[in-house]
Amino acid sequence: MASRNPEKPNLIFILSDDQGAWAMGCAGNNEIRSPNLDRLAREGIRFENFFCASPVCSPARASILTGRIPSQHGVHDFISMPHDQQGAPKPGRTGNSIQFLEDMTCYPELLAELGYDTCLSGKWHLGDSREPRCGFKDWYPMPYGQCSYIDVPMVVDGEYSHIENTYATDLFTDNALKYLDDQVDQEAPFCLNVTYTAPHKPWGREHHPEEIWDDYYNNCPFESTPGPDEPLAPGFQRYNFLAPGDAAERSKTPDAELRRQDLAGYFASIEAMDNNIRRLLDWLEANDLRSNTLIVFMGDNGMNTGHHGIWGKGNGTWPQNLFDTSVKVPCIISRPGHVPENEVSKTLLSQYDWLPTVIDYAGSNERVPDGLPGRSFAPLLRGDDMGERESIFVFDEYGPVRMIRSKEWKLIWRYPAGAHELYNVIEDPDERVNLFNKPGLASLIAGLRSELDEWYATYVDPDIDGSKLPITGYGQRDRATESAAFNYRWQMKDPEV
Repeated sequence: MASRNPEKPNLIFILSDDQGAWAMGCAGNNEIRSPNLDRLAREGIRFENFFCASPVCSPARASILTGRIPSQHGVHDFISMPHDQQGAPKPGRTGNSIQFLEDMTCYPELLAELGYDTCLSGKWHLGDSREPRCGFKDWYPMPYGQCSYIDVPMVVDGEYSHIENTYATDLFTDNALKYLDDQVDQEAPFCLNVTYTAPHKPWGREHHPEEIWDDYYNNCPFESTPGPDEPLAPGFQRYNFLAPGDAAERSKTPDAELRRQDLAGYFASIEAMDNNIRRLLDWLEANDLRSNTLIVFMGDNGMNTGHHGIWGKGNGTWPQNLFDTSVKVPCIISRPGHVPENEVSKTLLSQYDWLPTVIDYAGSNERVPDGLPGRSFAPLLRGDDMGERESIFVFDEYGPVRMIRSKEWKLIWRYPAGAHELYNVIEDPDERVNLFNKPGLASLIAGLRSELDEWYATYVDPDIDGSKLPITGYGQRDRATESAAFNYRWQMKDPEV
C-alpha cells in the first residue's frame, strides 16, 4: 500500500489555470459552485494572501517547480508553442524542443531522491514534453498553454497525439487515477501533480458539460464580478489575444451578452474541475489514505474577468499589470489530523516559497538548493507560529514590471522610467487610487524602492534579468539569453496556445 508513514506523507498537488483567488465559494463567491474546494478549505488552511511569482502561466509554473523567480530560471513569459491541426509542433518554432528548466533542480526531483514515486498528469507548457522532465517518472502531459476541452492534444509514448471525444479535465483526472491505482501495492510515498487547464479559455458552450452550463450558469446573474461597464484602469491599454475568426464572431455579440457567455464558461469549467477533485478525494478515502496525503490546491496566476476593466491576467494589458486580481492565486492545503483545519491564514506567501516548504515538510531541509528566495512555511502546516514572517514583503515580476507588497502598501515599479504605482491596499483593497504622485509619500516610496532593488539584486541572474529584457507579454519562443527570445510581436494568426 502507498505510504502510511506519517513522516513521509503522500502528496497530491493540484494546479488550476487562470483562476482568480476570488473564484471559489470558500473565498466568498456565492455564485460559483465549488463544494469540494470548499470542503478542502474546511479540512485545512486557505491562504488568503498567496501570490504567483509572475502573473502568466509558464513563468509561474517554472517558479513552482524550481523555487526560483523568473529572473533566476529565465522563463519570463508564456512559451509560444503553436501547433498544427494534428497536434504536432509547427516547424521552426524552437520553443517546442527546448528544455527550459534543464539542469535546474525541481521539487519532484528532490522528492524522488527521498524515495517518492512521481507523476505529472495535465498541462506542461514549459517546452519539450516528449520525455519526462523535472524528476517526474510517470508522464501524461498536455504540452501547450491552452487546448480544446473536447479534442485534447497529448504526448503519448513520446509522440504528439490527440485524444478525441473526451473532456480535458476528465482526461487528466482519469490518467491521475490510473497512476494512483498502480500505487496501491507500492510502499513508496507518491507525489502526483494534476495540472488542469481549467478555467483557462476556451469558454464556449460547446467546450463544457451541458448539465453544468445549461442548468445553472446560463441563467446566473454574475453579480460576483464587475459589470460590462467597468472602465479600464487609467494608464493601460487592453491586449487582444483573439484569433481573427474569434474576433469576427465576437464582434457580432453585444458586450453584455458576450460577458455572460464567457463567465458561464469560466464558472462552468471551475465546477467541472471541482467535480474531478471529488474523484481524487474519493479515491484517497476508499484506499484509507486521506489522512496521510497532503493535498495542495493552487492557481498558477490570477485572473480578471472585468476587474479593472480587464479580461485576462498580467498580459491582459499594456503595460503589463500587477493588480492583486492578476497576482493573487488560490491556495488551500489539507491533511486531516495533521494540518490545522478550517483556518484562514493572512500570511504573505508566494509560489517561490513552495519548494522549500514541501521539502521541509518531507523532512529534508538540507536538500533545499542554496540561493533561493523563498522560505518554508511548513511550520504553519504543522500548526506552529512563523514568528516575524508575518511582517515581510512579497515580490512579483513580469519582465520590466516589478512589485513589492506588504500588508499595507504595494509599490509597482516599471523599468526604466515608469509609469509607477503605489496603493494602500488596506484602505483601497480594489486598487482604485494610485498614490504614487501624492505629496508626502516620497520617503515611503524611497524605502519600498530600496527594499525592492536590494531583494532583486540578491537573487537575479544578471544574464536573464527580466528588468533589462524586451518582455512585452506576447510570449517567449527561446531561451531568455537568445536575442530573439522576446524580440517579436505576437500575430493575430498565432494565438496563445
